[in-house]
Amino acid sequence: MILKPSIINTQIFREYDIRGIAERDLSAEFARYLGLTYAEFLRDRCAATLSKKAGNPLVAVGRDCRLSGEEYAEALISGLRAGGLDVVRIGVCPTPLTYFSVFHLNLDGAIMVTGSHNPANYNGFKICAGKDTLHGADIQDLLRRMESGSPVSLQTQFAQGSIQDHAIIPDYIQYVSANAEKVKKAKIVLDAGNGTAGTVAPELFRKMGADVVELYCDLDGRFPNHHPDPTVPANLKALIAAVREHKADFGVAFDGDSDRIGVVDENGRILFGDELMVILSRDLLARKPGATIISEVKSSHRLYQDIAARGGKPIMWKTGHSLIKSKMKETKAELAGEMSGHIFFADRWFGFDDAIYAATRVYEIYSRAQSSLSSLIQDLPPTFSTPEIRVECEEALKFKLVEATRLRLESLDFKPNTIDGIRIDTKDGWGLLRASNTQPVLVLRFEATSEGRLAELRTLFEQELQSAALAIGHPSIQMEGTASH
Repeated sequence: MILKPSIINTQIFREYDIRGIAERDLSAEFARYLGLTYAEFLRDRCAATLSKKAGNPLVAVGRDCRLSGEEYAEALISGLRAGGLDVVRIGVCPTPLTYFSVFHLNLDGAIMVTGSHNPANYNGFKICAGKDTLHGADIQDLLRRMESGSPVSLQTQFAQGSIQDHAIIPDYIQYVSANAEKVKKAKIVLDAGNGTAGTVAPELFRKMGADVVELYCDLDGRFPNHHPDPTVPANLKALIAAVREHKADFGVAFDGDSDRIGVVDENGRILFGDELMVILSRDLLARKPGATIISEVKSSHRLYQDIAARGGKPIMWKTGHSLIKSKMKETKAELAGEMSGHIFFADRWFGFDDAIYAATRVYEIYSRAQSSLSSLIQDLPPTFSTPEIRVECEEALKFKLVEATRLRLESLDFKPNTIDGIRIDTKDGWGLLRASNTQPVLVLRFEATSEGRLAELRTLFEQELQSAALAIGHPSIQMEGTASH
């Protein structure tokens, strides 16, 4: 009999997933009860659809390579089966392949056990009901159900579900390669960061015709070589060095569960997420004029201006993979992407974020180009910008600090865009402050047409943030590092 855990940390129920530190916030007991709770949630959420199908609901469970992953996945599966769900166990694989399994195998849902781009001691759960990824109110509904204890009674209502194993990786490689455009021979460095991309990307790119240089493509859930997050420039040092050493045409890095992409051009220069989106959106709009394309509040005004100038319909939206996917369905957008490297294709794909698939599209675009990858954005107006600046901040304080800073900026007659945090746009630059939904950090980013204006915007935000922090009794915040491009 599965029982409600005595303690449930409510703070791990985030905006678009459940995520915390293994063996502190998470346990096998928690995973087992989550599986049972999801069974109740899925039956209620998808009742109309499930009533038309014979047999039990069928859901996939995948996991990344973190050391706690196997224990949590098996406990989760036992909870799902106790709730009367049949389970397709797809094993260690990228998160996008868990999403892919829902479409490819016509499943009723899926759960991926993953800590994503977080440090090795984290783990968590990304959850689908039907073809939708849960976020916001649905995540809180799971929490409410877990706290109520109502799922416990489910075990007496249904017979235990079945379990079957399915090798989803060969299916994915065959599907993507069969539907890809013909590409030219290219030397490509792939850095899996010891995460799950190593199970798929090298084989797929070789099958497409690439000369692949592998970097940290062996699985190791301790991530011994570098942190598995390609949005942090320091994590791309090895990739940059390898691209230059091997005279590669470009390089690609992936995060721990392969839904974030980082790209380095032939010169070893990082293409930030919004620059990559310029390349992808230009290609899309050449084939689908007037298409709707979504990005988020951390992206450059250059991206939105470029989409509009080429006849597209740009939308600035909230950060977060589940939120972006929901907005794509609402607006029928063909493409979306975040600064964090989550890239979503509805064009020729299924609308979920998939760094490996996005990398194949970059390969296709490069193959059609008559020159280098860097040449595809050489006409972008030059700007000076920072990467994402991350400031550690307690979970309980981060949203309060953003709100306090907003009030201070408004008192100075600024009118911030508050769709997700605070963004101030001017004719010659913009600045952003928002609270991360996945980590105990504040995120800032700045861009301007001159170094001087960049410094002014950053100083403005830093001063008001630090004043707000002092006003609510939080120690002064120190921010370091800047980069220009």
